[in-house]
Amino acid sequence: MAVVVGVGRWVLHLPGCTSLKAKRRIVRSLRDRLRARYRVSAAETDFQDKWQKAEICVAVVTSKRSTAESLLARLDEHVGSDPRALVIERETVLY
Repeated sequence: MAVVVGVGRWVLHLPGCTSLKAKRRIVRSLRDRLRARYRVSAAETDFQDKWQKAEICVAVVTSKRSTAESLLARLDEHVGSDPRALVIERETVLY
């Protein structure tokens, strides 16, 4: 059986944040929604000390490349549709 691993990465600008507490609330909400809705691993991976910048990464494991591609596209759409965050960089990789 073939195994496909997909990784999605988004760097976000959070213009409404005036503290780390406000930032963490938004990032935690987005991360938890990705985990619950799409059943993926998700984490904040960089810029933990910046008020208005965050990086979120997700990992997807499946047996089909097309499934991973489709899921990563839906995740990208979901992250991009959050009105609290502006996507300033995005990347997807399949292994």
